[in-house]
Amino acid sequence: MLSTADFLQYTQWSGIATLVFAALAVLAFIFKWGIRFRLVGTTGFMLVLTGGLFALCLVPLSRTVIPGAEKFTLVYDNGSTQAVIAISPEISPSQLEATLRQAASNLYSYGRLGRKGENYLTIRARTIVHPEPGVSVPLYLGQIKRALASREDGEIAIEIYTDKFAQLPKPTA
Repeated sequence: MLSTADFLQYTQWSGIATLVFAALAVLAFIFKWGIRFRLVGTTGFMLVLTGGLFALCLVPLSRTVIPGAEKFTLVYDNGSTQAVIAISPEISPSQLEATLRQAASNLYSYGRLGRKGENYLTIRARTIVHPEPGVSVPLYLGQIKRALASREDGEIAIEIYTDKFAQLPKPTA
């Protein structure tokens, strides 16, 4: 994975290329070259590219790794206060807690907006069970609630539905 320092170096090179294209565009207008408007478009594109690379220098791209967390898939996210992740049916309650903590860390964003009265992000963990052939039922095993306002939230509330673990299929040996 690329680091912030890598993106800083790419931003510098892109900035230099932008200045070169801008100088070429100015020269093209002075000498009335036929490609002058294409050079203006190229310069504009390079400005946007440089701005994007600069933004990637400011925001860290690393994910938090919580020991014991299992892989999960984001299946629903309304962009503000609710998200649902899918997990394996072979997960244990301790692994579920670690996975919920990791999901809460990974899904945190400054851009999430709370609705009136809701200033927390709720992430629910679910798996799919098959009680009989041809029937699939979602089974929610737990949830975590974290604050939307700050990354370092000391008020994280985790609920593990231990009664739901009895409905999971037993692993065959």
